[in-house]
Amino acid sequence: EAALFGAISERLSDRFGTRGRPVTLSTACASGATAIQLGVEAIRQGRTERALTVATDGSVSAEALIRFSLLSALSTQNDPPEKASKPFSKDRDGFVIAEGAATLVLESLEAAVARGAKVLGIIKGAGEKADSFHRTRSSPDGGPAIATIRAALADAGVAESDIGYINAHGTSTSQGDICETKAIRTVFKDHADKLAVSSTKGATGHMLGAAGGVEMVLVAKALQTGIAPPTINLENQDLECDLDYVANKAREMEINAALSNSFGFGGHNATIAATKFHGYAARTA
Repeated sequence: EAALFGAISERLSDRFGTRGRPVTLSTACASGATAIQLGVEAIRQGRTERALTVATDGSVSAEALIRFSLLSALSTQNDPPEKASKPFSKDRDGFVIAEGAATLVLESLEAAVARGAKVLGIIKGAGEKADSFHRTRSSPDGGPAIATIRAALADAGVAESDIGYINAHGTSTSQGDICETKAIRTVFKDHADKLAVSSTKGATGHMLGAAGGVEMVLVAKALQTGIAPPTINLENQDLECDLDYVANKAREMEINAALSNSFGFGGHNATIAATKFHGYAARTA
């Protein structure tokens, strides 16, 4: 029973004593981001003051490797293995499957301050759109990804020019990286050249359902520290991927607002918008 998909949130609820309705969800590679969005909406609607959001995935198995290989989704450049995941590189050929987990405690700013919590950042909004183009490939025109990013900015009330950093979905697949680049250029126009955009999957691999949660933690750390994490293994950049991807080395910079993109198989797209916490005067979404 412990391995049943629907039992995950029930067991977490039992372990940590949460009192709200436990929900286990799957939106493929966007699952972590969708879980965060669900928690944000519950707080906004007044159904809870706090939400425990857990993103986890343990899909590395012989069956998963076979299935993803049949889809030609995995990298076969395994010598050396640490160079296999190379988002936005001309010679990329697929992602590296990984496992991981991340947990975020979401709550209203008033509740956090009342209990003396250290506020790590403000989730201002989220956007989510479906892509019915193909089971595994994104729409070539980037329409759903564009709509998702715009929806997150609108929900957050944040202008395109306010965004300083984007944690890209950037899985190192041949078309996915290009589609995401085009989507970012379409939304941000001239400001796209001022953005720092990186895919941390070069370092972590692709944690599938856990990716959105882990990457939101990295966004929170970027907002806190003013350090944009790098896209490693970016030694031969694809000409069609023409943004500033913070190649190979982390960068100190001012980051007041950031996005995290999660564009998953099956047409699940989600983007989270977050801002730096500047004190109690800051407002929650």
